[in-house]
This record gives sequence, structure tokens and C-alpha cells, in this order.
Amino acid sequence: MLSRFLPGVLLAPIIFTILVGNVVLWGGVIFVIGLLKIVLPLQIIRDILHIAYAAWCKGNYLGVWLACDNWQVDIEGELDEKAWYLLIANHQSWLDIMVLSGLGRLPAPKFFLKDELKWVPFVGAGAWAMDMPFMKRVSKAKVAKNPKLKGMDVERTKRACRHFRLNPTTIINFVEGSRYTEAKHQKQRSPFKYLLKPKAGGIAFALEVLGEKMDGLLNTSIVYHGTSETICKDMLFGKLTKIHVDIKVQPISAELIGNYQHDREFRVEFQQKLNVIWQDKDLQISLMQENEKLPTIKPAHSS
Repeated sequence: MLSRFLPGVLLAPIIFTILVGNVVLWGGVIFVIGLLKIVLPLQIIRDILHIAYAAWCKGNYLGVWLACDNWQVDIEGELDEKAWYLLIANHQSWLDIMVLSGLGRLPAPKFFLKDELKWVPFVGAGAWAMDMPFMKRVSKAKVAKNPKLKGMDVERTKRACRHFRLNPTTIINFVEGSRYTEAKHQKQRSPFKYLLKPKAGGIAFALEVLGEKMDGLLNTSIVYHGTSETICKDMLFGKLTKIHVDIKVQPISAELIGNYQHDREFRVEFQQKLNVIWQDKDLQISLMQENEKLPTIKPAHSS
């Protein structure tokens, strides 16, 4: 919106201030309520916590919308704000978090986060208060020296997912485990054109704990249209022309629920099924990259 009236040099500090201020304000509030939750583990405290979290999500929407009001959101299937979902998506930028949390259509979006983010001021504290799992990648060499490290993320994921049972939630996992870059793509020798190889563990553990509670899988693809190869730079300077989000609401098959950590046969089958999903997603992103002529559907917060 502001990009229509302000040059990039003026727009960038405004958008940056709004997004950072939103994190500082609501991250601090959420952390304080999170401390109160430890002393008074009551459902009403959790409800207040989710109200504050919803305010953070709306702040994200406002910041991104001021930079780019052309959001195309395609939803195939019905979404229920009182349901539980597992959302899997491609990952191109930290802006993905702002966009998905700002859609306004998802029940309390909760993210799987890199372990390093727990030290980021306000971000880490707020995520801790919301019981989001911090995932720590451990090299094979370290696991060989200390086998117990292999199960760290498993327990973190399971513990977080048990908390998610208490309120309608959308568990969001960027399955690639890292933001897409050409360098990473080449290093992996990824068989996909627009994606890195998917990591199956996080979503498998989430389904193991919450599979029966989950109302569906949200197979989500995000594409940004801008003038350069740097998404965040385009957003800050008003050069992001469109944000396209495609969500397919799909049932969660019983075949996707099992003991991923200890059942080798199930693990192999799960990885194969995820690769098929990823092949379809690669094709979907290709179509989204080429198609800029569909009508724009505003996110729920625009009403």
C-alpha cells in the first residue's frame, strides 16, 4: 500500500520499524504472560496468551500489507478456525513466517524453529512462551560420539506437540529445514527445481503425537514476485509486486502415522510419500511462478 506513494528509501525504515516494533511489543508481552503461565497453569492464562499471539500475527500482516497489498491466497478445501492442522511449506525467506502468521485464516500458527533463534531477543522468549519447539541439527559425527543426541529433537517435538493439544493450532514445518538458496540447492544436488530436499523427521514426530487430533494437512506453497532475487529487500523497498500462497486442505492418511524413530520400514515409506508430495509441490510452484493473471483474494485481516 505505502509503496504506491513513498519511494523505497522512505518506505524501508517505516516497514522495518513496524515489523521490529511488533516483535518487541508482543514478544515482550507474550514472554511475561508465559512466565505467569508457569505460576498459574490455568486455561484462562493460555487463552490470554493466544489473544496476545493473535495480535502479533495481525501486526505481521499490517507490516507486510503496507509494503505489498497484492496477496493472492488460493485455498482448496474448507478451513476451520477451531481445528488442528499440520502445515508443510517451502521456505525461501524469514518473510514466510510473517506471511503465514498474517493470513488470518489459520488457527494459532506455531512454528518449528532453529535452535539458534532461542537467543534472538523477544523472538526466542516469545516462542518459548508459546511452547514452540527449537530444532537443533546434530552432525552424524557428533551422533556417533554421543548416540543420545539423536533423540533430542524427537523429545522436543513430542513435548511441544503435547502442549498443542490444549488450543486449536496450526503446526507449521518448513520441511526443507533451511531457506532455499542456489548454493544450498547445488550443494545438495536436489532433484527438485525450486526446492531443497525435504526432511521428514519433524512432521513424522508431530503426526505420531497428534495424528489422531489433527483435522487435516495443509499442503502450502509460497511464491513471491519481485524485481530482484532478494525477497526481503524487495519487500522493504516496495518492489514486491505480489505474494502468492496456495493451500490445499488434505486428509491425513493413517499410513502417515507410525513410529518414525524405531520402525525402519515405516520410516522408508514415509520418506517416499513425502518425496512424492515434494515432487507435486515443485510442479505447483513452477505453475505459480508463471501465473500472475489470476484474481487477487485478500487475506482475512483485510476485512
